Amino acid sequence: MKKQLLALFSLLLPLLTFAQEVEEEVGLDQKIDEAFKPVSDFFSNVIFFEIMGTPFVLILLVASAAFFTIYFGFPNIRFFGKAINVVRGKYDELDHPVAEAMYGDSTPGGDAIETIRDESKEGEVSHFQALATAVSGTVGNGNIAGVALAIALGGPGATFWMIVCGLLGMSTKFVECTLGVQYRDVGEDGTVYGGPMYYISKGLKDKGFKTLGKVAAVLFAIFCIGGSFGGGNAAQSNQATIVIKEMFAWESTAAGALVGLVLAILVGIIIIGGIKRIASVTEKVVPFMAVLYVLCCLYIIGSNFSLIDDAIGLIVKEAFNPTAIGVGGFIGVLLVGFKRAAFSNEAGAGSASIAHSAVKTKYSASEGLVALLEPFIDTVVICTMTALVIIIFNFGEAFDYGTIPGAVEQADGTFNAIINGITYTDVEGKVLIGGELKEGAGITSSAFAQYIPYSNVFLTIAVVLFAVSTMISWSYYGLQSWKFLFGRGKAADLTYKLLFLTFVVIGAAASMGSIWAFSDAMIFAMVFPNMVGLYFLFPVVKKQLNRYLDAIKNRA
Repeated sequence: MKKQLLALFSLLLPLLTFAQEVEEEVGLDQKIDEAFKPVSDFFSNVIFFEIMGTPFVLILLVASAAFFTIYFGFPNIRFFGKAINVVRGKYDELDHPVAEAMYGDSTPGGDAIETIRDESKEGEVSHFQALATAVSGTVGNGNIAGVALAIALGGPGATFWMIVCGLLGMSTKFVECTLGVQYRDVGEDGTVYGGPMYYISKGLKDKGFKTLGKVAAVLFAIFCIGGSFGGGNAAQSNQATIVIKEMFAWESTAAGALVGLVLAILVGIIIIGGIKRIASVTEKVVPFMAVLYVLCCLYIIGSNFSLIDDAIGLIVKEAFNPTAIGVGGFIGVLLVGFKRAAFSNEAGAGSASIAHSAVKTKYSASEGLVALLEPFIDTVVICTMTALVIIIFNFGEAFDYGTIPGAVEQADGTFNAIINGITYTDVEGKVLIGGELKEGAGITSSAFAQYIPYSNVFLTIAVVLFAVSTMISWSYYGLQSWKFLFGRGKAADLTYKLLFLTFVVIGAAASMGSIWAFSDAMIFAMVFPNMVGLYFLFPVVKKQLNRYLDAIKNRA
């Protein structure tokens, strides 16, 4: 571990020197944006290609989620209580050796031939730890910055479509996480390797499509690594840095790199310990911060009780008749809501199945049920709480929904605006509050500050902890994909972790625009190969669900 930390310091410290040198000539954030913009633009154009004005990837996500919801008989509703009971440990005895003797299962887990073992003894984390790790990968700054971005762009109506997307996404998450456990690999040392790259390659091989499975699995692994560097890392450190710099009134871009370095060291110490240490951290941090954040939101909402019905009415009305400037009508607000919800809960991207694969269980569907709670916690509860706080705050007309009035679209598709004689570039998704341009977490921070004294301190801590928890979870997702491509040796392990930590610093020093564009593209790119696996293998999930429900029904 000492050697790994030494390598980390030797790699990251020169970035500070670079930051200080660059700042004197061109802002470091501008330098990074110039480097990333062509890449993010290219991937955005490819991934978000449109059919009749709607990105095909969103059509695929929503249509698939609706299909799985209907095919499995609305599991997001029927099995909600059962999912909570699994997390509580009510059915844990089904994984004990005595249960195997009672129910007689010659192939525990009903798995592919490579994993025929007593899986009650395998896995690395409990149901709750797996859920906490996966939730920490989704409950992050997408719930704070992402929701604010959605409302800034699409107005209150975007909230409605975020909720719809979250409810449908519960079914997709159930399918992909069941498959994650079903086709996982377990190493000789007990280390678990799982996720879409395994169920795509193994599952399609079983179906007679070995080549297609191998190609799709490799593509997923590549995109997942990109997602771990982008949305699961750089975008998180970016938002954490924004709130830290805002709280201390730091303007220097070198200060951003310094914050990034501190975050990288903190994250590095955690991720070097692997999934067990990650799970031990997330099971403590995520519930604590999520509950504290929700309580603060409830306090603000409760303090404005008389405005709740007005806020809900506005959300429903604006969902179908949006008035936000430049949102593009009904389709525009729907797309904004779906896009931000999909980015926040990642249902359909397959990432969470990597964390759930490490669970200790012999029934793959048990973990699928646990996983369907994620989009509910992430989108239906936390994202909606944030949205209500911002909407209630804006009843005081703090800002205009949609594009800043007077903003002019440029040749590259971005919007520039002249505010108080100063020209601001790339103002899309930003709002003017109290004469200051705010974006992402800054909007939420302004709303909190209206009602809670010293809320900037609390929100800064929340954003940072959410960012760190998301980064450590995504480091695991990316590492699993990296090992799938490059092997499971120590050299591959260390190489990935150093690259990951470098992107923590890059994200902290960059501006929001290019980082979020790249992040969106990478995470949504994962959807395409993942859906190949889901559509080939969803009958396997049906079989495993019935098997688990029968075991529950027949237990003593």
